[in-house]
Amino acid sequence: MLEYIMHRYENNPIITAEDFPIPADTVMNCGQAMYGDKTVLLVAVVYRKKVNGAVTGIHVAMSDDGIHFDINPEPLCTHRDWAGNVEGDFDCWVIDPRLTKIDDTYYIVRPGQGPGGPSALLEKTKDFKTVEFVDCIALPPNRVPSLFPEKINGMYAKLDRPYNFGAGSEEGAIWISFSPDLVHWGHYRPLMLPFHPFSIQKIGPTPPVKTKDGWLEIIHGVWDSCAGSRYSLSAALLDLEDPTKVIGKTESWILTPTADYERVGHVDNVVFACGCIPDYDKDQLRIYYGAADERICLATGCLSELVEACKKGY
Repeated sequence: MLEYIMHRYENNPIITAEDFPIPADTVMNCGQAMYGDKTVLLVAVVYRKKVNGAVTGIHVAMSDDGIHFDINPEPLCTHRDWAGNVEGDFDCWVIDPRLTKIDDTYYIVRPGQGPGGPSALLEKTKDFKTVEFVDCIALPPNRVPSLFPEKINGMYAKLDRPYNFGAGSEEGAIWISFSPDLVHWGHYRPLMLPFHPFSIQKIGPTPPVKTKDGWLEIIHGVWDSCAGSRYSLSAALLDLEDPTKVIGKTESWILTPTADYERVGHVDNVVFACGCIPDYDKDQLRIYYGAADERICLATGCLSELVEACKKGY
């Protein structure tokens, strides 16, 4: 298996449909953070049969060691009638959560899938037992914005991924926007385009991690060819004071689907991350990622090594 900076946990996968406490067809991409001294994952699930009328949901998984997880059988995030009295279902596919802690609150950004593509729904929690809807914070098609963990120059910031939808192919770049209150967003600027040889079709963001050298951003990228698509992970570094500036990036992938559990599954040839967890004391980065849209795996690497790779353009 090919590896570069990020190294697969030897006993991957760590969560599969068989591990789920209710019948699941597949488990997919997960938001991730530390909750006190516990690792928390927000796991997207496609149910084997509908749960309260929903085909997908997002469940909380908690762990003391970051490997063995207890999964709540009740979803934290599920289908929500947020759009009002309008024709159409605007929350029919509850997946791909991005999780960001700001002060004492955990913010969840997830797709509000509906006509015209996904919008972005913002929810929040403090205990991972109850969740509160905040608002829709991005028009479709935008999948999925990721929040910075603190204000920058007095403003909240997020990374967006608007893209072409329904035009025969999907193409998407990363943009950045700012807000005084997490609801009203503006000052949109393009940030990063797909780049060779990591991706040629689209790239997408995760919540940035603060380092002394800049905001570390884990991104996914899609390479399309006559053999189909390949989803890989790469990284970039944004300026701490002005995150509209990309000050470095890895020119290659840091994780690409070469393991059997990444190459074959519900969607073949996929490694996909919704975030990462830094351990500054250990100089370590953990990425819990979806493999082949069917299982959750873990990769770990040296945080400072990845930052240096971004700075040097490796």
